[in-house]
Amino acid sequence: MKKFQNYIETKSKIFGIIPARMAASRLPGKPLRKICNITMIEHVYKRAAFFKNWHKLILATCDKEIIEFAKKKKIPSVLTSIKHKRCLDRVHEAINRIEEKEKINDTDIVVCVQGDEPMLYPKMISDVLKPFFINKKKVNSTVLAMDIINKNEFLNPNVVKIVHDINDEVLYTSRTPIPYCKKFSKKIKAKRIYGIFAFKWKFLKEFSKTKESFLEKVESCDSNRICENGRGQFIARQKFMHSYAVDTPEDLIKVSKYMKKDKLFKKYNNF
Repeated sequence: MKKFQNYIETKSKIFGIIPARMAASRLPGKPLRKICNITMIEHVYKRAAFFKNWHKLILATCDKEIIEFAKKKKIPSVLTSIKHKRCLDRVHEAINRIEEKEKINDTDIVVCVQGDEPMLYPKMISDVLKPFFINKKKVNSTVLAMDIINKNEFLNPNVVKIVHDINDEVLYTSRTPIPYCKKFSKKIKAKRIYGIFAFKWKFLKEFSKTKESFLEKVESCDSNRICENGRGQFIARQKFMHSYAVDTPEDLIKVSKYMKKDKLFKKYNNF
């Protein structure tokens, strides 16, 4: 792990972008909803900040309300366009804003940490970066893929499932239960997208120039733009743990329950 960290420090700058917006259809205003008396976006920022190799870690939003909140909390932020339908285009714009002030190399890495993942762990960020340094020439994009171990999560349309080939390259992502099975079991090795993605800057620029794809629109998942254009995205494996995204009011209740027992939460709570 030490060698991996040193490589990041000396060879590649790591930019972290946390996209968030108030207009979520299933839970409006969710970035500022509270979980154990701390807003969700604060949880995400504070937990991501435990990863020590950031060159910059910045919140990206189209909402002035979130910008004002970030200023009060001394969270670096950038105001982006309201036109973006999904997170990766917002991330691209945010990095463009940074590049106006400092040089970003094509091989520098941009990490998207979605603003509705309040239970993330810094090791997840390390894990989503590792494929870049294990297979330097081939990997331009990665996504954290967590094991699904229960039927309810497998059937939940708010959970984006992911299937990949024998080389861990993503084949397709869907809100429907994939791979198909008559009876759910752990043996089908189902996985879901956990909202942490990473890109070489050159690749993210190319992605942003590609039109929204058909399957991206149908599934409402921008990873399908990468798959549909045959560009290649690779999974970083993550064993199941009680770490959940927030899409609904019910998710807020569930996350609050597990957050109270969370070891990392205890490190930044009340600070």
